[in-house]
Amino acid sequence: MKLYRSLPALLAIIFIAISAKAQLGIPKENFTRADTLRGMLTPLRTCYNINYYHLDVKFDIDKKFISGSNLFKFTATQDFTKLQFDLYANLNIEKVIYKGKELPYTREFGAVFITFPQTIAKGSKDEFTVYYSGNPTIAKNAPWDGGVVYTTDSLGRPFVATACQGAGASIWWPTKDHQADEVDSMLISISVPKGLTDASNGRLRKKTELKDGYTRFDWFVGSPINNYDVEANIANYTHFGDIYNGEKGKLTTDFWVLSYNVDKAKKHFAANVPRMLKAFEHWFGPYPWYEDGYKLIETPHLGMEHQSGVAYGNHYVNGYYAGHRGTPMGIDLSGTGIGLTWDYIIVHESGHEWFGNNITSKDLGDMWIHESFTDYSESLFVENTSTKQMGQQYVSGQRRGIQNTSPIVGPYNVNKEGSGDMYPKGAVILNMIRTIINDDEKWRGILRGLNKTFYHQTVTYDDITKYISDQSGMNLLPVFDQYLHYADLPVVEFATINGKLSAKWIANATGFNMPIKVRMKGGEYKFIKPGKGYFTPVNIDGITKDNLEVDTFNYYAGVIVD
Repeated sequence: MKLYRSLPALLAIIFIAISAKAQLGIPKENFTRADTLRGMLTPLRTCYNINYYHLDVKFDIDKKFISGSNLFKFTATQDFTKLQFDLYANLNIEKVIYKGKELPYTREFGAVFITFPQTIAKGSKDEFTVYYSGNPTIAKNAPWDGGVVYTTDSLGRPFVATACQGAGASIWWPTKDHQADEVDSMLISISVPKGLTDASNGRLRKKTELKDGYTRFDWFVGSPINNYDVEANIANYTHFGDIYNGEKGKLTTDFWVLSYNVDKAKKHFAANVPRMLKAFEHWFGPYPWYEDGYKLIETPHLGMEHQSGVAYGNHYVNGYYAGHRGTPMGIDLSGTGIGLTWDYIIVHESGHEWFGNNITSKDLGDMWIHESFTDYSESLFVENTSTKQMGQQYVSGQRRGIQNTSPIVGPYNVNKEGSGDMYPKGAVILNMIRTIINDDEKWRGILRGLNKTFYHQTVTYDDITKYISDQSGMNLLPVFDQYLHYADLPVVEFATINGKLSAKWIANATGFNMPIKVRMKGGEYKFIKPGKGYFTPVNIDGITKDNLEVDTFNYYAGVIVD
């Protein structure tokens, strides 16, 4: 639907809508046993902690067929004899090997259960290997749907990529497919037909010519990585690279692009990557993966935040490439024109290296932690490369994409994201939190502190909201509650009580008491703190409902003036 901006004449409509609707929490949906098996951290998953994977996969591109194995090394967190890992049901499990012998297993939807011949003792380290094969799901519209992309470049050569956020990594390889447990390190071995190259996460350790006409590329990731970030990208690639002098020293920047795009890629990446890294290191702290480097890998889909190997398909244009919308050029999603001076995919997907990859939500229902902060990072990039005012104009422009139809936080334990408003509305919320804190250096310290405190960790809603609230010295929890758990906007109502302008909040969240800036026309904005459900005086001399102005540029809320 169209966005109603926070102007008094229009937002009475929002107030009427709020009055007419019941309190909005997370909507009730009918979830299945398959949803629970995929999304729930049951004892069959929490009984072991993943330490290391060796994923070894061969791609038969002509047949769209993959085959290979994955080694699971783990530490037992309790005594157990049975565990769960995950693999989509359309992929065949050939065998599960433990200490040289096959283990019995059962399957239910995408869950696989294996039983060990003896109890695995708490604290012990052990391992097993899964051998599998099949035709993985073909992504129809990557990266929004999951699977493998099989296409060709403009010269007719194979161009293949994986993209599986939301759908889960088990759509193409066996894994403990839950965001709460990131593997500590990983070897990714991808075998491709001779003449092609695979580019995956981390650093290339070895290239081996095999006897069957295939070439294996061994990539090692030395840092924790979430499942959906693990990637295979196969094409006729050319590699070039550079060094970025960052906060932690020399960071390697590597680029894998189609051979005929090298010249424009060198120019385009040089214009976008260094200033992106500079901006994000300023706001968020050091790039989180110096050990694994920073890469852009050209892909046949638009892009994804694959850790240390960002998938790039923005066609070397500034803005957001809109070919899938029938407009094969860059557009500015904010509608301000500001986004046409930089490459959206480089900035947005690289922002995920801090929020999404470094800090990962334990449950898909908290995907806002990834997307809200990363959408907001775009405006911080603008601010760092131009002015604060430009950055705030950009984030204000993002409101045009907000729907306000369902909560941003999704239901837990069923592998379900919340509303797509987690992108633009999430960015607007964070800019509003910054306005409330009213101290830019403190705000920058909070953003950097998040990435330091939760460095290479998985987190919950409470972890993030409590940290920001505590570090700000303000109780911001009701503000997060209102904007993240309810679709409705809070509404600030002004009325003249006993001859004095007064204000109150109409909101869903318990204890909602957000300070908001108002002024007399032409004057200076000042903070007021309306009561929730009761009027409090607006203590600004001379202010009336006729000369009132509310800061609806930085605040996203309804306004009623009686």
